[in-house]
Amino acid sequence: MRYLGYRPRSETEIRDYLRRRGHSREVAEQVLEKLRSLRYIDDESFARNWAMSKTRNRAYGPDRIARELRAKGIAAELIRQILRDIFGRCDEKTQAQRLLAKRFGGEDLRDLKTLRRAAAFLQRRGYSNAVISELLRNPDGEE
Repeated sequence: MRYLGYRPRSETEIRDYLRRRGHSREVAEQVLEKLRSLRYIDDESFARNWAMSKTRNRAYGPDRIARELRAKGIAAELIRQILRDIFGRCDEKTQAQRLLAKRFGGEDLRDLKTLRRAAAFLQRRGYSNAVISELLRNPDGEE
């Protein structure tokens, strides 16, 4: 219970924690079943909350969020569904554009060094290469 008290956890994180602490697989599954019945763990709500938090607070893109959720043991289909709900094609581009303006607002993106830094920055934040390419080809947002 103390492990869950720090922050919400996925089932895989709890299962791995219990195994590291020396508990058998049967005990780990019994504990998980009890936690599910008490509604202390729910991978879907955990993943949605994690993704929304990282999107709002850290401006992470869908690629980075997907990597983090996979590392936490969330199923691939659930990750795809959550990312579809959170990011529409235009939402990802809009968010990346805002982040780019905030971080590189006063800099000239026509300068090759600045352009590379901006592209690397957006990649680290988890935005797709297609969105990065589209934004940096036309950094001012003009057609």
